[in-house]
Amino acid sequence: MPRIEPLVPPYSPAVDQDLRRWMPPGVPHEPLLLFRVLHRSPELASRMFALGAGLLGHGLLPAADRELVIARVTARSGCAYEWGVHAATLAPRAGLGPELLRATATTDPTPVVSERQAALLAAVDELHDTARLSESAWTALRGHYEDEQLLELLVLAGWYRTISYLANGLLLEEETWAAPFPGS
Repeated sequence: MPRIEPLVPPYSPAVDQDLRRWMPPGVPHEPLLLFRVLHRSPELASRMFALGAGLLGHGLLPAADRELVIARVTARSGCAYEWGVHAATLAPRAGLGPELLRATATTDPTPVVSERQAALLAAVDELHDTARLSESAWTALRGHYEDEQLLELLVLAGWYRTISYLANGLLLEEETWAAPFPGS
């Protein structure tokens, strides 16, 4: 059981509208457990929605790169909850296959990734371990991305580290439909 009880239906009209807005159109699942817990604080949820939705729906990074970064950040953070949600939904739509997704949860995913993907994964690993990027990591990224994309990449990695803290700190159980975290 999560440390903070999620909202359960019936929702107030305002919460129902907000939760529907947080879920992609046509998704057959109930609103995510994370979203239902966050809506215990509607003001905080509203502030978080703007950044989260902006990164997912209006970002400058290619969707596959975005989902690779999210998978690696959440895997390195031990966040089976968020890793599983993205691995089951957004990552496959972005073109990430099961082998690559599993590789994000290993210590050395480089045998199954391209040079660009390797640069992304190395950057995520450095950020996770040191909260910095070495000159070599930065140079590797610069070979593939413009300034605006690099700024977004740093925000994206930090955002999903925050989401991982939130899900792990709340002890959120994996969604029943989520992809199982490798090794769990």
